[in-house]
Amino acid sequence: MRVPKAGAAAAVIGLALTATGCGGDDGPQGTLSVGIKFDAPGVGYREPGGTFSGFDVDVATYIAKELGYKPEQISFKKVDSSDRELLLQYNEVKFVAASYSISDKRKEKVDFAGPYFTAHQDLLVRAGDNSITKAEDLNNKELCSVTGSTSAQNVKQTLAPKASLLELQTHSECIVALEEGRVAAMTTDNSILAGYAARKENAGKFKLIGLSLSNESYGIGIKKGNKDLQAQVNAALKKMVQDGSWDAAVKKNFGSANFKHDPAPQITTGS
Repeated sequence: MRVPKAGAAAAVIGLALTATGCGGDDGPQGTLSVGIKFDAPGVGYREPGGTFSGFDVDVATYIAKELGYKPEQISFKKVDSSDRELLLQYNEVKFVAASYSISDKRKEKVDFAGPYFTAHQDLLVRAGDNSITKAEDLNNKELCSVTGSTSAQNVKQTLAPKASLLELQTHSECIVALEEGRVAAMTTDNSILAGYAARKENAGKFKLIGLSLSNESYGIGIKKGNKDLQAQVNAALKKMVQDGSWDAAVKKNFGSANFKHDPAPQITTGS
């Protein structure tokens, strides 16, 4: 969850238009461009070898299959929180699956399918630290989050006003700071925290506190007005839950983190 930066987003779009031309997809025989996160293990992550992993990747791949595309026809494009709307508006991607929380403000610019997942703001601490069981325990301690994060501000302003906030550019930098003991906790959506905790290299190092400091309903972002695609994606999401693929994807991406996730949410968009 990050505050949009219009200038940076515009620059990203300019580069994307130069590099890729018209974008979008050419139908079932062409390429389907999908926007995902590249730096959120368990959610959307570009592995060192160039492959992709994460719950959003699995959801996007399932949707693509239902739209008639094979996995090799999918072109995953990196999106940051600040440029998701613009990528859709400029047809650089057909849809966005990138921990994209549905909100009234965002619905002014794009349409959503879903929701397909419910996340909550939580805290990640070192595995052996039992001093933090609630947000208020962060008072007089260091808290890390990405620059401009609404998660950190929620803690700082309302839950633990005496906490010291360390803002870094990426979640990965916060993980390093937490492991090195420079901060007592890291905060963002629990899905992202669980993804980091579930990485093999992090086994046994971290634990989620299990708080629900906010409610985030993840939706699939679609260009404004594309009701046909919205209906198709909603149908795919419903089928994914019904045939067990949704549960399998959750277990695959978050299981080793002992992540207590919410059940699949009811589809509320497009009605």
